[in-house]
Amino acid sequence: QVQLVESGGGLVQTGGSLRLSCAASGFIFSIKAMGWYRQAPGKQRELVARITSGGSTNYADSVKVRFTISRDNAKNTLYLRMNSLKPEDTAVYYCQTSIRGDNYWGQGTQVTVSS
Repeated sequence: QVQLVESGGGLVQTGGSLRLSCAASGFIFSIKAMGWYRQAPGKQRELVARITSGGSTNYADSVKVRFTISRDNAKNTLYLRMNSLKPEDTAVYYCQTSIRGDNYWGQGTQVTVSS
């Protein structure tokens, strides 16, 4: 079955960095577009960054320049490098993919940025 397992979240000070990972299994990772989403308390889940199977990327305006999405198809792993973190980046971060019209999500990893 499809599994997405995020890791790498934590508590960091403003201006700090984190790298999130998402280990994927149960599907052919290399041919699927992947995304990172986040959900802050009381807010809707929002797209942070997306990467196609060919490596094309797009980002939310709020994270452009600061965040970098990447993938290692040999390891079936998705990454999100987050630099210059701000308190407003505090959220649970989820990786996502869509297979035959169904969305699949990981359990999420908490990122907390202290001011």
